[in-house]
Amino acid sequence: MTGAGRDRRGRRSAGLLLYRRAGDGLEVLLGHMGGPLWTRREAGAWTVPKGEYEPDEPAWDAARREFREELGLAPPDGEPLPLGEVRQRNGKVVTAWAVEGDLDPESIVPGTFRMEWPPRSGNVREFPEIDRVAWFGLDRARQVIVTAQAAFLDRLAEHSL
Repeated sequence: MTGAGRDRRGRRSAGLLLYRRAGDGLEVLLGHMGGPLWTRREAGAWTVPKGEYEPDEPAWDAARREFREELGLAPPDGEPLPLGEVRQRNGKVVTAWAVEGDLDPESIVPGTFRMEWPPRSGNVREFPEIDRVAWFGLDRARQVIVTAQAAFLDRLAEHSL
């Protein structure tokens, strides 16, 4: 959902951080941002599956809707653990919940978006919102996730101790 008409500081996103127990720790499912701007990037290019929502939509409902839209799969039914919110460098406020579950990364059917590419070419192309997903241990996830979202990993780890 786009935030047309709102300035960057007013944009809000909600998402679900899927996690599973693996060995003696946790793994989290992150999505690699799609589109040509992120193709060759790893650090800072992975995110909690999330998306924008309007003020009249409850954040929890938006998080579940966006999980389905971005991954093409039903959101997990587990007990949600509120992870609070973070403000990203671009001003967007992201609210997230962790939910225990499992998912085969090969099963995703990502939503798409359209953009002019290359810039000023007049060519509008379609790209996946998330071009791939993967499971990461918490240490590796901290190396690749959008910087502000690392707080969600810390909060999940604190709760799971």
